[in-house]
Amino acid sequence: MEIEQVKSYLLQLQDTICGELADEDGEVGFLTDEWQRPEGGGGRSRVLTEGAVFERAGVNFSHVRGASLPPSASASRPELAGRSFQAMGVSLVIHPRNPHVPTSHANVRMFVAEKPGEAPVWWFGGGYDLTPYYGNKEDCVSWHRVAAQACAPFGEDVYPRFKAWCDQYFYLKHRREPRGIGGLFFDDLNEWDFATSFAFMRSVGDSYIKAYRPIVQRRKDQAFSDSERQFQLYRRGRYVEFNLVYDRGTLFGLQSDGRTEAILMSLPPLVRWEYDYRPAPGSREAELTEFYLQDRDWLAES
Repeated sequence: MEIEQVKSYLLQLQDTICGELADEDGEVGFLTDEWQRPEGGGGRSRVLTEGAVFERAGVNFSHVRGASLPPSASASRPELAGRSFQAMGVSLVIHPRNPHVPTSHANVRMFVAEKPGEAPVWWFGGGYDLTPYYGNKEDCVSWHRVAAQACAPFGEDVYPRFKAWCDQYFYLKHRREPRGIGGLFFDDLNEWDFATSFAFMRSVGDSYIKAYRPIVQRRKDQAFSDSERQFQLYRRGRYVEFNLVYDRGTLFGLQSDGRTEAILMSLPPLVRWEYDYRPAPGSREAELTEFYLQDRDWLAES
């Protein structure tokens, strides 16, 4: 188990993604904030604010240590509760200005749970998902095609399994709807050996920007109206609801006494709620939930 190799990769991944996003924005770069955690470890947060393309883009690296694994990290492995731990990862959320450019989220991470006299227990997790406001079939298909290509070297069942897990995970039970059109999600991954598991995490991490940047390029200059902007702000409310109520990464960060500014950088800068909003029948706003936010095999749509 080579923890330093994983850390080196994650720092390089953060650099690569920030470089590509800043280049795509063309107006504003990322501010860097390095921080330390009193109990152990720290991180490097990078945030782009009020750019030409991105209203907010946050790309966070963290490597933290603790004396006891938080409940959110041991929920599916109660036998590990109470172990000391290390956790490292890159997590990002991109909120574009244009309502025709989807919001995107990605995360890749590694955990190690340790106990004196016993072998360390490691696992990987991560994935990425896409949250459109105005659906576009071309974008959904290309997003899932890149995800499938990233999984292909690791087995025919990997993409369908982790696509289904993503659809299940990013679901707002109280709204009875998914957050977006999905992608990949995996956690507690140690069924392969360490080298293969690490290679899979790298394949997912490296493929994110390959999936997202072409979508941004296709949509960033598309004209939009104030009513479309208002709908984007309304739908961003679903993003806030999911992250504060269900997201395991947010819960882990808060439960492990992480840096609040870094944990909550996933939230959009502007958002609105409206009581009992119902889009007009046949509108593109209605199409979002009626067609795009459904359980679909996007590879079959191409």
